[in-house]
Order: sequence, then structure tokens, then C-alpha cells
Amino acid sequence: QVQLVESGGGLIQPGGSLRLSCASSEHLYSAYAMAWFRQPPGKEREFVALVSWMNGITNYADSVKGRFTISKDTAKNTVYLQMNNLNPEDTAVYYCAVKTQGGSDFNQGRYGYWGQGTQVTVSS
Repeated sequence: QVQLVESGGGLIQPGGSLRLSCASSEHLYSAYAMAWFRQPPGKEREFVALVSWMNGITNYADSVKGRFTISKDTAKNTVYLQMNNLNPEDTAVYYCAVKTQGGSDFNQGRYGYWGQGTQVTVSS
């Protein structure tokens, strides 16, 4: 059973940066990709970014393009999310997930494993 552990969340001022990490307990040989989702307060969980596990191709939500960068370290079974120029609308619980089925990156049903989440709060 794959376990995902996120880290790196916290309280940050607007305009600041954070780097989230997500480590998998198992090698992800058969995974399509790893991704980050987030759930803002009072809202549904939404797609943030994805990186293909095999070829490194990335995909981003429009709201984070140009500010967030997803990357992976295959040898460490770890995915990262570098978040720059944060604003209060980025406040959310951030979850990493493993995409285990083909299809839309935005479809949460395509993801077979989820982390517990890490809180990111952007506030002055």
C-alpha cells in the first residue's frame, strides 16, 4: 500500500514562497503521474499541478501558471511544488496524489493514492 507524506506547509506572507514535498513509501513504477491538489476553506478540492512520472511532462491549473513549479525526484520517489508569489487565494490544504489511471488530469477519480494534506496559509 502506497503511503504519501506531505511536508513544507505553513504560514507565509503574501508575495512569499514555499516549497512543498511529497514522499512516497513505495516505488512508483506503474504510476502515470504525481500531482498536487488543494482544498481552499469552504470549497471543493481542485487540481493544481501534475508531473508525468515517466517523461516529466507537466500540467498546471490556470490559476497557478507562472507562479508554481512542480518537479520530481524519481530516485527518491518524491514530488515537489515550488510556490512563488503566493497570495491569500492560495490558502488551502494541499494534497499530493498518485495518478493510477489514464484520462483527465483533473478527474480525481483517476488518482489511487492520496496524502493526508498540508496546510498552507497566506496572510499578513
